[in-house]
Amino acid sequence: MKEHFQIKETIVTIVADRASHITRAKESIRHNRAILERFIAFDPFFRSTLEPYVIQENVPEVVKRMILAGNSMGIGPMSAVAGTIAAMAVESMVVAGATFAIVDNGGDIALINDRPVTIGVYAGSSPIKDLAFRLPVHEHITGICTSSGTVGPSISFGMADAAIIFSDDASLADAAATALGNATYVGKEAVEKAFDVVKYVPGINGAVVIQGGYMGMWGSIPGMVRADIDYDCITKG
Repeated sequence: MKEHFQIKETIVTIVADRASHITRAKESIRHNRAILERFIAFDPFFRSTLEPYVIQENVPEVVKRMILAGNSMGIGPMSAVAGTIAAMAVESMVVAGATFAIVDNGGDIALINDRPVTIGVYAGSSPIKDLAFRLPVHEHITGICTSSGTVGPSISFGMADAAIIFSDDASLADAAATALGNATYVGKEAVEKAFDVVKYVPGINGAVVIQGGYMGMWGSIPGMVRADIDYDCITKG
């Protein structure tokens, strides 16, 4: 079962075997968005800063995860918002009994899968097309997050068509994808150099960068396969 769901800026695709699991994901998204909005109203700097944020005691869990992920990459906490919201939604689905659950929050994906899953790659105008990752079975929640300087509305200071991170921490994957995208400039050498920002960060399993006609890979990534990528299946507003 698959459902498109939107609440304000959060636009997700939720996939599960049961409608009740999708309902739990939506409840989690509403709940954690409300908590985040209240925190931002209390401290607007949290939303605007592009620098690491000093963590305070007793902050809500969604806020804490975003801060820790952003700080790990030396950037602001909002870099991890989509991956964090997605991960907490999948966690709520698992509590409800799901062994197969995917939440795609605008290209930042958290999932647990009791069967292999194919995740397509969309890199805008890059000539590198029709590729996908074939993810093996995961008995725990994992993340695959993407940032781009040429696709979508998110802030990026680089030129990556797609900067992709694999991590068992979806919050970290989201922030790391942002950092990797920020570090990617034009050309083969620039793509290779970009991986320096993620190579030594604990918890990052692997990374992929697509920039124009160049594609670089680092670390452990799932197998890649050819796939017919349907633009209409991309989670977008």
